[in-house]
Amino acid sequence: MRHINLLHTALFLALSSACMAQTKFKPEDTEFYEPKPRVVMNNAQVPNDAIVLFDGKNLDKWESKNNPSQAVPWTIKDAVLTVKPSTGDIQTKDKFEDFQLHIEWKSPETIKGEGQGRGNSGIFLQGMYEVQVLDNDDNPTYVNGQAGSIYKQRPPLVEVRSDKDKWHRYDIIYKAPRFNIDGMLISKATVTILHNGVLVQNNTQIEGTTEYIGLPKLQAHGPGPIVLQDHGDLVHFRNIWIRPL
Repeated sequence: MRHINLLHTALFLALSSACMAQTKFKPEDTEFYEPKPRVVMNNAQVPNDAIVLFDGKNLDKWESKNNPSQAVPWTIKDAVLTVKPSTGDIQTKDKFEDFQLHIEWKSPETIKGEGQGRGNSGIFLQGMYEVQVLDNDDNPTYVNGQAGSIYKQRPPLVEVRSDKDKWHRYDIIYKAPRFNIDGMLISKATVTILHNGVLVQNNTQIEGTTEYIGLPKLQAHGPGPIVLQDHGDLVHFRNIWIRPL
C-alpha cells in the first residue's frame, strides 16, 4: 500500500510539473495598476505628509508629562529645544501607533560625568519603549544602554559617532505591538533605526516596557505619545517630524 501511495504521489508531481511547463503566461498577466501609491514630496527634507512636531518655533504640539495643563518648561533658542533639568519629561499631545519618526539631538556643550550620567536623555515610543540618547564619545557604559540601543534590551549593531557639527540624526520606523480584545498579546513591537544614516537596529523586536530595574513588562495598550526624557542633562533637540503609517 505504501508503495502504491508513493507511486501516486510521484505521478501527481510529474503531471503537475508538466501542466506548469505547458502554461503560457503573458507579461501583462503579472502586472497590476491599481491601487496607485499616493505621491509624497520631500520638501526641505520633510515629507509633505509628515506631522511636524517641532520646527524650532514653538511647542504647541507638546505638553508636560507630569502636568499636561501647564506650559512646557523646556527652552527654545535658535530653533533648538533644550531640556530644562528637573522639570520632567515632555510628550506629544497626539498619540500614535505605527510610524516613521525623524529626530535630531545633540549632547550638552559642556560634557561632564561618565557612563549613564553623561548627556543622557531618551525617546520613548508610545511613551513606553525607550530609544537611548547618550554621549557615546569615549564613554564606557553597558552596551544595551549606549546611544542607539533599545534601553536595557538591545544594543546597537554598531556604535555611531556624531558628525563634525556634533548633531545626531535618528530615523525610526516603528510597528506597535498588537493585542486582542482580551488584552492578550498577538505580536510584539518592532523597530528599525538609522543613526546618522547607519543601520543600528534592524527590525528589532521590543520585548516590553523599558524598565531600569528588572525585566520588560508586557501590558496591553493602544496608541501612545512620543516622550522626550528629562534625565538632568542639557540635551538639545531639533527637526522633529512623524509620519503615521
